[in-house]
Amino acid sequence: MPAVSVIVPNYNHARYLRQRIESVLGQTYRDFEVILLDDCSTDESRSILSQYATNPRVRLEINEENSGSPFKQWNKGARLARGEYIWIAESDDYADERLLERLVGLLDAEPEITFAYCRSWRITRDGERDGFADWYLADLDGRRWSADFRADGGEECRHYFVSNNSVPNASSVVFRKAIFERVGGADERLRVCGDWKLWVLMALEGRIAYVGEPLNYYREHDATVRNNAQQTGLVAMEHLAMVRWMLERVTPTPTIMERARFWASVHWTPVVLNRRVPFGVRWGLLSSAMAMDPHAVRRLIRPALASVRLKVTKEWRLFRERFEHRAL
Repeated sequence: MPAVSVIVPNYNHARYLRQRIESVLGQTYRDFEVILLDDCSTDESRSILSQYATNPRVRLEINEENSGSPFKQWNKGARLARGEYIWIAESDDYADERLLERLVGLLDAEPEITFAYCRSWRITRDGERDGFADWYLADLDGRRWSADFRADGGEECRHYFVSNNSVPNASSVVFRKAIFERVGGADERLRVCGDWKLWVLMALEGRIAYVGEPLNYYREHDATVRNNAQQTGLVAMEHLAMVRWMLERVTPTPTIMERARFWASVHWTPVVLNRRVPFGVRWGLLSSAMAMDPHAVRRLIRPALASVRLKVTKEWRLFRERFEHRAL
């Protein structure tokens, strides 16, 4: 039985697949199996995946119909997994050859650790480095994710997870299959924040470990689920729902509570003010925000005024340009 099951869930990432799979097969830690999942891709993915199916470490599972959810694929892969540990290696990312060696070593050494993760480089569509993937966490703690640490999972939730997902990329995480099963796996009802919820559930079961060395390469591009969902306001809806869900399970300090409410508002206020979003969606978001945040309406005032000011400025500039043109 392999110690690690590496799950590679793919949908239309033919362009990145070879680099992804080769970075898995090239790990210095060798006790693993690879489960390749294809969610009914329409590009050249099947052809590329089939080339690896003859490798004795590899199993290939192809869906005849698209599942509609990345987290359904996570759960499917976990059901097929035989290893004690699971690494969900997203198909458009890739890894340093020492990722498994470092993270599995932490899990082996400390049984109370539910998952271990490392820092991630953020890379462009074409593979160019673009800083660290945790750039958005600087407002939570400017130095925390630059060095190794161990933490109580409950404290991590109260201090950081309640405000934002402090694991920027699933490909950077190796976790215990038993803990994954104990918490019920990934929530398939979520489209964007299922990973965040999973890390929280597992963190609450014990301790977590972090490696400050960037051993993972997280690719951001226009076709990512998060970028697509952002266009419909789904990110805002799920982010707000996650914060409300967490506040039923942890009790942060008043300062951290206010920070959590503020970061939720960063996501929901632009959607509520966007008239192109259906009114029912906007009203549902505002109602949910008001149930959690006594200052929700107040948080709308400043961006609303800024929007009005910008509109007036544009209209005045247009009027002036037309007047000057006629004068000429």
